[in-house]
Amino acid sequence: MTPNPRQSQLLDEVRARGAVTVEALAERFDVTLQTVRRDVKLLAEAGLLARFHGGVRLPHSTTENIAYRQRESLNAEGKRRIARAVAARVPNGCSLLINLGTTNEAVARELLQHKGLRVITNNLNVARILADNPDCEVIVTGGVVRHRDRGIVGEATVDFIRQFKVDIGIIGISGIEADGSLRDYDYREVMVARVIIEQSREVWLVADQGKFNRPAMVELARVDQIDLLFTDAAPPEPFPALLAEAGVQLELASP
Repeated sequence: MTPNPRQSQLLDEVRARGAVTVEALAERFDVTLQTVRRDVKLLAEAGLLARFHGGVRLPHSTTENIAYRQRESLNAEGKRRIARAVAARVPNGCSLLINLGTTNEAVARELLQHKGLRVITNNLNVARILADNPDCEVIVTGGVVRHRDRGIVGEATVDFIRQFKVDIGIIGISGIEADGSLRDYDYREVMVARVIIEQSREVWLVADQGKFNRPAMVELARVDQIDLLFTDAAPPEPFPALLAEAGVQLELASP
């Protein structure tokens, strides 16, 4: 499903608070309990929320990400703000490695007016978007294409990326946990992201507010391995102190 504006705001509220009662949501959005229950039912059936007695929370699977089309619609405005903030920091004439994720695809759209870029990516969606920029050279990795999101993964992908040393690596993530670990679901995808970190002079992480305290099975990296974090809202505790201790620059793409 594609959430309507109220349902998208409801999802944002749950992401910000972790778990919320149906009554609190009805009061927050000035609608009836029946309206909230109807929205919650639809969002839960789509896998975007998990219900418990009297309330809702985010689904907390550590083994499986939600479907690509659902991720595409989640917090789309926040991802656009992040993408604009990233594009404002990307200089013309630089080299980039960009991995998988719907936020990175939003970044690609914001780079369409940049000049002299060279972009290596294992994301066919990113490649398709940036192919419309005549001043951008796009290099696509080898490897196995995942049908669900057109991501390219596998040992061939890792070996291909090791040929390059780029100015900036832009990586997406499924979850950031309070122990400072960056996490994802697919081990093959994680291996690609790790080599992107190794082959980038600077590492920029793009993560909307829903990624904080979201568990996933595979550790990709630690926060002290990134240089700059772009997000769309102030991170909850204990992340501000964690990021400061790790020396990570925080860029808030606020409304």
